[in-house]
Amino acid sequence: MPETAAIVTLTEKAAKEIGNIIAQQELDKDTVRLRLGVKGGGCSGFSYVLDLTETQKDSDEMFEQHGIKIVCDPKSLLYLNGTTVDFKDELMGRGFVFSNPNASATCGCGSSFSA
Repeated sequence: MPETAAIVTLTEKAAKEIGNIIAQQELDKDTVRLRLGVKGGGCSGFSYVLDLTETQKDSDEMFEQHGIKIVCDPKSLLYLNGTTVDFKDELMGRGFVFSNPNASATCGCGSSFSA
C-alpha cells in the first residue's frame, strides 16, 4: 500500500511503539489497523481514541505511515485535521502525545481537548 498524504501525522517514534505493541500482543500486522478518533467526554469536552482493531467501516478514511495502517471516521477527522501523534518516553511518564492545532484548550493530562 503506498504512503498517501495524511490529515493526521504519525511520527516515526509513535509508529515504532505501535509496531512494538502489535508484536507484543502477537497481532497480525497485515490485518491490524490503528484507529484514531475523537469521542465526547474527558476533562475538556472531547477525548482522543487510539485503538488497535481489525475492523474497518466503509466510511472510514484509511492511510498508511511508517508501515502502520491508520483508519479514522469522517467526523473525527474534522477535529483531527493537522494533528500529529507522537510517543514520549520521559522520566515524568511515557505515552502517546497529540499535538492538535484545532484544539482551543487542552487538559493537563493531554488526553482531552475542546474545539
